[in-house]
Amino acid sequence: MVSSMGKASHTSTRGSAVNTSALLSLSSATTGTFTSVPTPSFTSTHVRHSTRKSTGKSTGKSIRKSTDKISGKSRTPARRAVAPLAATAAALLLCGPLAAAPAHAADQPGGSTDAVKPPAHMSTVGGKRLGRPDTQVDPKPGAPALPKGLSGKSWLVADAESGDVLASHNAHWQLPPASTLKMLFADTLLPKMPKTKTHKVQLSDLEGMGEGSSLVGVKENYTYSVHDLWLGVFLRSGNDAVHVLAAMNGGVPATVREMQAHAKYLNARDTHVVTPDGYDEKGQVSSAYDLTLFARSGLQKADFREYCSTAAAQFPGTFEKDKKGKKTRSSFGIQNTNRLLTGLGVDPYKGIAGVKNGNTTNAGATFTGVAQRGNRVLLVTVMNPQQKEMNEVYKETAKLFDWGFKASGSVNPVGTLVRPGAAGANHSSAGDEDGHKHAQASVSADDGSSGGMWTAVGITGGSLALLGAVAFGVHRRWPLPELVRRRSRD
Repeated sequence: MVSSMGKASHTSTRGSAVNTSALLSLSSATTGTFTSVPTPSFTSTHVRHSTRKSTGKSTGKSIRKSTDKISGKSRTPARRAVAPLAATAAALLLCGPLAAAPAHAADQPGGSTDAVKPPAHMSTVGGKRLGRPDTQVDPKPGAPALPKGLSGKSWLVADAESGDVLASHNAHWQLPPASTLKMLFADTLLPKMPKTKTHKVQLSDLEGMGEGSSLVGVKENYTYSVHDLWLGVFLRSGNDAVHVLAAMNGGVPATVREMQAHAKYLNARDTHVVTPDGYDEKGQVSSAYDLTLFARSGLQKADFREYCSTAAAQFPGTFEKDKKGKKTRSSFGIQNTNRLLTGLGVDPYKGIAGVKNGNTTNAGATFTGVAQRGNRVLLVTVMNPQQKEMNEVYKETAKLFDWGFKASGSVNPVGTLVRPGAAGANHSSAGDEDGHKHAQASVSADDGSSGGMWTAVGITGGSLALLGAVAFGVHRRWPLPELVRRRSRD
């Protein structure tokens, strides 16, 4: 699918662990900019003749990378891949300000302008109030008012550790998810493949991508590590990287089945998976509630946290001859499409640590983010803002983060993020006072998840430390590992 962020460069070393602490410190600063290096297109003519239209059928049409468009106008796909720029031009771009770089087409609003009303009755997983249309909030005296100008069709603010839903708007409205569905893809597949595993890409691995798909630049007959491919998924929202990983997992149909089964395990009942990349397909839907569940589950995994918080990295390119005639593999910079992390076009959000954005014609702009202030970690999801302004999904997310940090302790929860498995599903009435107290008192146990981290886990001094479940029994029934405490931005 088309990603919702712009191109830019990154700095980590291919195949090695990214220094997320340093990168996050850079990207979380209230000032400073990134310079942009154009990402070469390495998708070959053969691949461009084996992709599907938005109907999902295989066609002879080419993959067409979207060109820039002005806010409110439709995308105009380009029929030719972008050729690598000359060395002199690249050097100028490297030294130039990022603001001068053109925006990726997917950064522009692309959703329908028809503000269709949500269903009168929606799922009540997590609480009865979450199944009601419109805004749900239960302020105590003196609580801050919700931000003005929120236009998302659906949004949700939740405490990432306790699972309390502080406020929501059409939380269970089933809407196209765009690339935020890649959070479920990653949460499902990350534990299955060691990052050091390598794979030589076959032409068949890249077949079936939708027109206008966002690409990181995977090329057939070239070898990539799993680590490379995940960087392509998280940073560039590359559907080519998604399809290669799906091929390594037994193919797209098998991967879709696994994703759907994992969504069911997480009690994400609003989600129907058709493609692993989130590309627009008939019947492919999720919700702000489910996307928040995917983020919360994924963030239990160290690799997931590393990738989603990485601001910049190097991606392997083609083989080139040096002055001595020896062939060496080049690399090019890629930058995370999460603009609240990189500060591309908007102010970087203080304390941000991921998670994933997306943008397609049907979905509009979607985003799920996680951020920390002091000891509070919040998750915010916004789907399809109807205010068609540049970066509107990030602006509304930032407003909700600000409100959530101010409102913590001054609002009564309107629901809860349920735990995985049957036990979690039993807390679907948590929006009621008795149900919520029951959910708050529950203790995490090892449910045998693929991540193996359903028990309380924290990062202390960079190492994982098991913290006794009793310590989190009442207040943190399913706590996140320490996300950014060692780099907290108060």
